[in-house]
Amino acid sequence: MSDTDTLLPVSAWPYTQILMRLALGLALGLLIGLERERRGKEAGLRTFGFIGLLGTMGGALGMGYGLATLALTGLLVLILNVSSLRANQGTELTTSAAMLVTGMAGIMCGRGHTIAPAAVMVIATALLAWKERLADFSMGVSEGEIRSAILLAVLAIVIYPALPQGTVGPWGLIEPRAAWVAVILIAGIGFFNYVLWKMYGTRGTELSGFFGGLINSNFTVIELVERVREVGVAYVGTAYRGIMLAMVAMIARNATLLLILAPEALISAFSAFLLMMGASALLVGVSLRSGRRSAAGVAPEIHLDMPFSLPQALKYGAIFLLLHALGALTQRQFGDAGFYFVSIVGGLLSSASSVAAAASLAAQGGLPPGTAGVGAVLASFTSIVFSLSFVLRSRSGALIRQLALSMLLIAAAGLVGLLAGQFMQPWVGALLSRME
Repeated sequence: MSDTDTLLPVSAWPYTQILMRLALGLALGLLIGLERERRGKEAGLRTFGFIGLLGTMGGALGMGYGLATLALTGLLVLILNVSSLRANQGTELTTSAAMLVTGMAGIMCGRGHTIAPAAVMVIATALLAWKERLADFSMGVSEGEIRSAILLAVLAIVIYPALPQGTVGPWGLIEPRAAWVAVILIAGIGFFNYVLWKMYGTRGTELSGFFGGLINSNFTVIELVERVREVGVAYVGTAYRGIMLAMVAMIARNATLLLILAPEALISAFSAFLLMMGASALLVGVSLRSGRRSAAGVAPEIHLDMPFSLPQALKYGAIFLLLHALGALTQRQFGDAGFYFVSIVGGLLSSASSVAAAASLAAQGGLPPGTAGVGAVLASFTSIVFSLSFVLRSRSGALIRQLALSMLLIAAAGLVGLLAGQFMQPWVGALLSRME
């Protein structure tokens, strides 16, 4: 060995660390390669394993080498597509994209990242594995639903940052960003559940009732009542369970809004929400075990509005701002009783907006968290009672009596939960303060 050779720089890698990085890069490459192998693709398990290793080594050597390995992967993609075209099999665009993603994930592994490349590769593998389901879903998406998704993204990403921070107005009652967060949150939950309802809702009345209740419980009740009027007594049991599950979904949605916007407000209301959902689920279970199943056998087509629209957004925002301002004013003038009255009235308009307004006031310090939680429960009470008014249109004495009794039991369970929450709140607050 010459003297010149001994002067070359030498990099000493930590053996265990680099071995773990290589193992992760190989494992992620094999993960996506396994899916491609099962599909019968030319680039399969071994090819993707080599790409993962190559990217990891390039990332470990430095960003320059990492970019070089990515370029080599691109060359491999070019060779694969030329070979596929010569065989008259078309281009392998999906596999090519997967190879480039694998190479980039390998570079991230080589740079010392773990969770991020693993998450990317799991998502990429899921996109490949769910090809048929995603294709079926995309073919069933209407133009209106696409516009709804774009509008929701515009409201969340474009308009929200442009709104002024803090309160506005002479009395400081309105906070534009808080109102817009509530609008986006309610619409986002509705949009997500609309997708679930569209995928699974027509497989059964109970399931469609639950998903429909997450979006709009009143529309769901109206549709089920109309089905009772069409089919008759044979459909009463099925409609009862669908309406009850719509109530469960509405209560769960309101509790989730409270948890996200003002977690402290949920402390006093948690037992009430839990008992109300438990009572509803228990009543549904009793109905299932009683054997009073419908002979109709066909799930109703629940015709809901678009998952998100501009009028719907403006309605949510207007109701939120109205309830937010009225709640703050009545609480200042008449104390908690005034706010409770506004919550009850707000449940008639939109229980979701009423709960969001209560949570927003609690988060801003304009309302005690316990009072906001009680107001959220009262708004849910009102929404349940309001739904019963639609049931009267069915002209079915059996359904009306069954639902009236069930809603009375749910209200009693919620009242017991409220009393328990108020009784336990001092101990829970003391426990949380010790934990902090």
